[in-house]
Amino acid sequence: MTPRTKRALIIVGGLATLGIATTLVLNAFQSNMVFFFSPSQVAAHEAPRERSFRIGGMVEQGSVQRDEKTLTVKFVVTDFAQKVPVTYTGLLPDLFREGKGVVAQGKLGPDGVFRAEQVLAKHDENYMPPEAADALAKARKGEMPRGNTAAGSEMNPRSNP
Repeated sequence: MTPRTKRALIIVGGLATLGIATTLVLNAFQSNMVFFFSPSQVAAHEAPRERSFRIGGMVEQGSVQRDEKTLTVKFVVTDFAQKVPVTYTGLLPDLFREGKGVVAQGKLGPDGVFRAEQVLAKHDENYMPPEAADALAKARKGEMPRGNTAAGSEMNPRSNP
């Protein structure tokens, strides 16, 4: 084998290794991304059915139902245009209340019920994630968020609503 052939094989091998590493990194990023959707987007079937995502809005007044024997809670998240029923088993944040903002992470079931794995409540009187605030404002105006707008964009999983 000539030195030129060896060099070419080393370069091709390096490029192949770099390509595989890049593919693995991008795949890991994609599987860890969590997107935010408003109830209007969920009702319009813009949210994925097989992947985990976040839904945000307001907890509808009078919708919270607690199971006395388990930690299961059922409630409705609304953006004042559409409503999505949510079920969650576990301890809720202290600030979780009807009429207050909430972001839940989980999957949408085939029955249209969002099964939350995590529920986050806003931490003070004035804070709401920008994506949720934008989605609520658009829903109040009668505009439905479309495509990859702020309401359909990626939300940082480390953000602390």
